[in-house]
Amino acid sequence: MHTLLIVEDEKMIRQGIKAMVQRSGVPVDIILECSNGEMALDILKNQSVDVMFTDIRMPKMDGIELVKAMQELPKKPLTVAISGYDEFSYAVEMLRAGVKEYILKPVDRDQIKKILEKLDEEIQKNQVKKENNKIVGCQQLKHLMQDDNVTETERNAILREYGEGFYKDGYVVCCLDNRDEEMVADEDHVYISNLGDTEAYIMKPELVNTFKLQEWRRRYVGISRCRKGLENLRESYEEALTARRKAFWTEKPSVQYEDIADEKDAGSAGREIISLDNYVQMLGTDKHEQALKQMRNVFWNARRREGNGNLEEELKGFLDKLLQTYEAVLHTESEEVESMKHLYRYPSVGEYESEFMGWLEQFTKNLNHQFEDYKNKQKIQQAVLYIRENYDKDLNMAVVSNHISMNYSLFSYAFKQYTGTNFVNFLKDIRMEKAKELLEKTDLRIVEISQKIGYENEKHFMKIFKVSCGVSPTEYRKNMQYKRGE
Repeated sequence: MHTLLIVEDEKMIRQGIKAMVQRSGVPVDIILECSNGEMALDILKNQSVDVMFTDIRMPKMDGIELVKAMQELPKKPLTVAISGYDEFSYAVEMLRAGVKEYILKPVDRDQIKKILEKLDEEIQKNQVKKENNKIVGCQQLKHLMQDDNVTETERNAILREYGEGFYKDGYVVCCLDNRDEEMVADEDHVYISNLGDTEAYIMKPELVNTFKLQEWRRRYVGISRCRKGLENLRESYEEALTARRKAFWTEKPSVQYEDIADEKDAGSAGREIISLDNYVQMLGTDKHEQALKQMRNVFWNARRREGNGNLEEELKGFLDKLLQTYEAVLHTESEEVESMKHLYRYPSVGEYESEFMGWLEQFTKNLNHQFEDYKNKQKIQQAVLYIRENYDKDLNMAVVSNHISMNYSLFSYAFKQYTGTNFVNFLKDIRMEKAKELLEKTDLRIVEISQKIGYENEKHFMKIFKVSCGVSPTEYRKNMQYKRGE
């Protein structure tokens, strides 16, 4: 526990209880002391106390009056009453007032230890429950703010559970780019993450400037009008979202909804229709630099119009068509593309544009590189087919590279990359396989077989065959006859 208060008019008894607490083995960060109920009530009003030991009979304000008075406070300590009188009426009255334990003087050290252990366990359980309730509360507020399908029954249940006392003096909702941190709820503000591309703070209006200076530096925030009542939370969130988008496009650190409320309808009426379809095709041609330049102009116009247009929707369509068009030659991580579809996850249009254009330029470079590789691959496939169909002719690398219209040096490199071997060995392996087939299945003479697989010189063929197969063509034929049992 953090803070324990001892209320006792006799100094020696106070100090004795304090010593017992310190030796109990239960960790207590701060131990406070006072001599009467009035002093104790002032302490309880000004700071949080987890556990209070209080005498019953004291001057100015006794323990019974103290316990009754503290019921009006927002946070009440777990209370142990201490009495020098074994009177049943005292015990009943104190327990009715919410006292956890009632003990008699002289106070016993073991008794103090057991009580502290019990109360500390209760404090820990309450803390866990409180944290869980905060998480649940944040989820319910998120549901109320964002979900279009909240039923009237659900809405009323949330209002009943969390509506009473919800920032009685008024609140604002503030929207920023989502940082996906742990949701938080306390007396001054509520933080809710993962509202689509944004996160939201619900807070007392007087806290906004502090958060701007300390928490939101170099970020762009939209702020709703000040409202009261949880039933208005959804409308406040939508106002903050509208202001946030204005801040994104104008790159102003903060935008108040009331300053742009009159612009909303007028701005949407004159929306510029943007089409990016043509740029998809241009990126795969020698016009790709022109396409990139046009994309920069699109952002420039969107900034000038402060986002009035359909750029967000068009960018999503552009990215989808980009992948559909070039999927045969370019494999891009879908998560990377998905992140580019979400403008408002970025603090401002400037940061988004920088990220998007950097990514698009790299995409274009990869595209052109991969496209060249793809074209080369197609040509090598044609070359392999040509070799298999014409192995019996006088073939060399120059003949084949000319046939597919590819530079000789590039053909040599690309052919080895595709087949795993060089041109000479590839052609030789095809010819040797065909020679084996003819030796095994026909009675053709060696010279005839040599000519049928593209070798005009019989001796040259026999030499290559022996190096490749380990035996001469004649020996290979004889071995195949043994194999068949002839």
